[in-house]
Amino acid sequence: MEQKFIHTILDSITEGVFTVDRNWNITSFNQAAEKITGISAREALGRKCSDIFHASICKTGCALKKTITTGKNLLDFRITIRNREDKSIPVSISTAILKNEHGKVVGGVETFRDISAIESLKKELARQYTFKDIISKNHKIQDIFKTLPDIAQSNSSVLIQGASGTGKELFARAIHDLSPRKRKPFVIINCGALPDTLLESELFGYVKGAFTDAKTDKPGRFALVKGGTIFLDEIGDISPSVQVKLLRVLHQKQYEPLGSNKTVTADVRVITATNRDLVELIREGTFREDIYYRINVIRIDLPLLRERSDDIPLLIEHFINKFNFLMDNQISGVSDEVMEKLMNYDYPGNVRELENIIEHAFVLCKDPLIGLRHLPGGLHYREPEDSALALLHHNTLEETERLLIKKILEKNYGHRDRTAKELGVHKTTLWRKLKKYGLKP
Repeated sequence: MEQKFIHTILDSITEGVFTVDRNWNITSFNQAAEKITGISAREALGRKCSDIFHASICKTGCALKKTITTGKNLLDFRITIRNREDKSIPVSISTAILKNEHGKVVGGVETFRDISAIESLKKELARQYTFKDIISKNHKIQDIFKTLPDIAQSNSSVLIQGASGTGKELFARAIHDLSPRKRKPFVIINCGALPDTLLESELFGYVKGAFTDAKTDKPGRFALVKGGTIFLDEIGDISPSVQVKLLRVLHQKQYEPLGSNKTVTADVRVITATNRDLVELIREGTFREDIYYRINVIRIDLPLLRERSDDIPLLIEHFINKFNFLMDNQISGVSDEVMEKLMNYDYPGNVRELENIIEHAFVLCKDPLIGLRHLPGGLHYREPEDSALALLHHNTLEETERLLIKKILEKNYGHRDRTAKELGVHKTTLWRKLKKYGLKP
């Protein structure tokens, strides 16, 4: 009778439940499990659980086996199983061990629920934050997203300013892909990686006999573009002599290959990028002012990753999905401790460095979640300084209040109503505080 009650209870819940003995043979299989998998309890009982679920972790790291071995329960771990029709179904699983009346482990129990609707919603939200191959929900990047279609439709030169690893090439490619030139070539040259003579011949080409090893004519990148877009990365590194020739292309759409006196017309859109301060280079006399104004018709400034920290969880999830696919793995995420560390890291290498950190973790991680031990060594994390205690440690009570209001005001981009709401004060109180401390939205 007691066993009958247990089966009735299990069949009344919406989560799939099954149990196994120490030989991994299924000993019970409720109605929800039948519905999710499409396999009846009669078919499942007595068979190995791996033969029923064909889960992504069955061979590499069975969650139930790990629980029985370590005695540690697993909660809400996301994996993929395959149903009777061989269709992939994302599920969230939890595991626990089963003991008899003498305390001896006799098997394990696993509950699982279909999260297809949740995953579908997550993908839909991710699409809202994705523009071409760029992922961001940060307001600065979202503002750039809004302008990219208009920028792409023009033929004006674009300068993308940003530190290394901020994704300058992705934005350049997005502009090309949205433009009328999208069916033509998109050619990339890293100006900082080539010496002057080689860069000049790469850009403009040369004719036979232009120099000792010039056995045949060679077209340059401007000739190869043929109606497309050329992306000149690290434009701040080119020499004054190359700048002069590039200026003619930008101004007159004309150039002469090395060793030739024949003028060639270039049908090309030029997008440039740099991680250097070009205005400072102009002051130093190493970058021409006239070429600066030619390439700086439209300017896009990309923020550092630490300035768009709201994107870090989104990017972590994106890179986990990417490496799960590339490495045929099933890591579901990062631990809370890892997320805290990654949220409080300065990322001198920006998005590219975050991607490298996740790839490094994938090489070492054999668990469902990336832990602290899987992160690269030598990363120096900053301690969070936003708490009132942290502020009080360094300042008077009045100065702490001023700094706290300033931080929340900046966080809400100067919006006073949202700032007042987050601080838990009336907007008139906030107005008086702003006036008192000389803070301006």
